[in-house]
Amino acid sequence: MKKVNIALIVLLVISLDLKGQAQEALPALPTTKARIDSIPGTPIAFNMTLLPSGSYTMGSDQETDEGPAFEVAVDSFWIGTYEVTYEEYNIFRDKEMDLPTAAQPNWNADAVARPSPPYEDPTFGMGRDGFPAVSMTQFAALQYCKWLSEKTGIFYRLPTEAEWEYACRAGSQATYYYGDEQEKIDDYAWHYDNSNEAYHKVGQKLPNDWGLYDMLGNVSEWTLDQYRADAYQQLAEVSEVNPWIKPSALHPRTVRGGSWDNDIEDQRCSCRIESSKRWKERDPQIPKSFWWNTDSPFVGFRIISPYQQPSPEEQAAFWSLVLGD
Repeated sequence: MKKVNIALIVLLVISLDLKGQAQEALPALPTTKARIDSIPGTPIAFNMTLLPSGSYTMGSDQETDEGPAFEVAVDSFWIGTYEVTYEEYNIFRDKEMDLPTAAQPNWNADAVARPSPPYEDPTFGMGRDGFPAVSMTQFAALQYCKWLSEKTGIFYRLPTEAEWEYACRAGSQATYYYGDEQEKIDDYAWHYDNSNEAYHKVGQKLPNDWGLYDMLGNVSEWTLDQYRADAYQQLAEVSEVNPWIKPSALHPRTVRGGSWDNDIEDQRCSCRIESSKRWKERDPQIPKSFWWNTDSPFVGFRIISPYQQPSPEEQAAFWSLVLGD
């Protein structure tokens, strides 16, 4: 593996300009809090949990791409209590369901960039109502976040790897967020040995100590980061708040949490999985869809919303970076 230039990596992990920078960090919140957000003009609502700012040891020494473990600090943010469900994502997919509201009477559903029709059923018949949305690309997950931000007036995005692992661990430094005992994982996660080769409705297993469900198992979750196998070797030498490996190529990006199709060993809090072009293997289109992966019904996503909301200018800069707007 070629060594990454330190100067380059420092530029790549500059703190997100969308969340309270280090010098503006808010006091740590003593406990988690909850709220229910809704999609205007629809009966669809979703739960968000507020996590306090803090620091933790990210990574492990079990696998090459997870080490060395190092100290990371993150600002406070709201995170989806559950993975984004099919019902939530379908409002974005179907413009006929995306209606104007009293607060946005001039909402133009035709102006929204939406997923093209999938080559085949993205759920593979595993379930829709109450089940996680799956098979979308990271680009599609980001477009959903942008649409939801414009629809609600609240800024949402994918979590960084650092934010995701912080949320998953919920204060634990164990292998799994409940401890190190592998034999207990059936109580907390759907994995290859107990899932019957399918994802399940969200929230059926026990949550972590912050009340977040399915952080391990069920479906893997997109993060914002470009995947680099040696990222932690570089990050360990740089003290950053809210580190983020900014995107520089379409693949590989990082997904977290393991899935119903992964072995128990891949359900660890620190486990990193890189996206693959093989996830589009059966897509006959040339070029292949920006929106769908024909071969990844094991990948979904979860949203976050920074406690300190970015300005409109910062939001525009963010979408320009991650979507090329």
